[in-house]
Amino acid sequence: MKTEFNRRKFIKTSLSAGALVGFPTIIPSSALGKDGAVAPSNRVNVGVLSCGARSAAAGAYNHYGKSQLVAVCDPVLERRLEKAEAWGVSDHYNDFRDVLARSDVDAVHISTSDHWHVPMSLAAARAGKDIYCEKPLGLTIEENLASRAIVDEYDRVFQYGTQQRSQASCRMGIELVLNGHIGDVQEVYVWAPQGASGGSATPVLPVPEGFDYDLWLGPAPEAPFCYDRCLNRGAKAIWFDYDYAIGFVAGWGAHPMDQLQWWADNTGMGIPYEYKATGTIPTKGLFNTLVHWDLEAVYKDGTPLRFMDSKTAAQWLEKNPIPGLKYQGNCTVFKGTKGWVAVSRGLLQASSEELRRKAKDPGPIRLEESRNHQHNFIDHILARTQPVSPLDSAIESDIICHMTDLCARTNETLQWDPKEETVVGSADAVSRMSRPMRAPWTL
Repeated sequence: MKTEFNRRKFIKTSLSAGALVGFPTIIPSSALGKDGAVAPSNRVNVGVLSCGARSAAAGAYNHYGKSQLVAVCDPVLERRLEKAEAWGVSDHYNDFRDVLARSDVDAVHISTSDHWHVPMSLAAARAGKDIYCEKPLGLTIEENLASRAIVDEYDRVFQYGTQQRSQASCRMGIELVLNGHIGDVQEVYVWAPQGASGGSATPVLPVPEGFDYDLWLGPAPEAPFCYDRCLNRGAKAIWFDYDYAIGFVAGWGAHPMDQLQWWADNTGMGIPYEYKATGTIPTKGLFNTLVHWDLEAVYKDGTPLRFMDSKTAAQWLEKNPIPGLKYQGNCTVFKGTKGWVAVSRGLLQASSEELRRKAKDPGPIRLEESRNHQHNFIDHILARTQPVSPLDSAIESDIICHMTDLCARTNETLQWDPKEETVVGSADAVSRMSRPMRAPWTL
């Protein structure tokens, strides 16, 4: 469904009409592009693809003088109507392809379930739109690699939805490490909230009116409509069913893993080359992604990485305490020869108060300062440069999460070949780098 409305045409027509019928001649400076604002006709027009819980951050585009929301879509009518009203957007659609077909839409904010992230990103790139994509990235490693090829081919700006890069505490913590304040990095620890078990595929329910279930499934396998799969807003199968996601190992792991990658991107570390992991995967119920995991990986220079779920990390810390560290449910810890630094959501910790104070003036190596992830995306669209969370970094951090999952599922030690960009050491794991997609969907 679409309600006809063209903001650019409306503004132009309204201003012309005002001169004829005696409209006030005092017009807000933001409407004319003065005082640093951009006139509405020149703002970045953003369409939101999916109006579920992860779309909440998209409202920021309407609170920035350089952008505005012009369209929303969702295969669930109730959700798109709710967000259209909340954001003051007149145009709402069932099918994301209708948004991509609009020549006045400059960029899209993709906040779908995980299995749609890359297919929609590729479609958006081919349609000439810049892309903000929520984390995690691909459902498979193949999807991750395809995203780079297509986004590069169409020269699009891509922002990954790892918003901790727009938090000062995280940026300053990574800067402390990069400027050598903890000495040489000897060990790195990362953990994220654990997954969930349970869920049920029964009873099978009729598809509610206004719910386009075929489009909701998209490239995922055909499956019966049921409460836990489609309607449960608490423990969502969409996060813990392997048809749609690889679980919190990537869904939540993306955030602390992204902080690790921010450091690695600026040191030439790349990603680890060898991986060994254990994990717990439910055998009953609808949910079948990793609940617990414990990865041990090694970088080419010998630096070890440990990646765990939050419960496993808490148990490990009881036996291997890091003096002074306050446990958080998600964290990235860098241990060096002269101390340690830990970053988590909204919190910077260090092995001493003196070290933590140095974060205000860490030294010559500085990272991009972003205060709002959506606004950073818009700024880089206008500059035609890559933003604070670029695609290449997203791909590498997401591959570590996938390697954790593959190790746990195959029970094998695996290697990553960065030149060929493929898994080495297991034919089974290589076969799991891709998945079939339900027709007619393709990458």
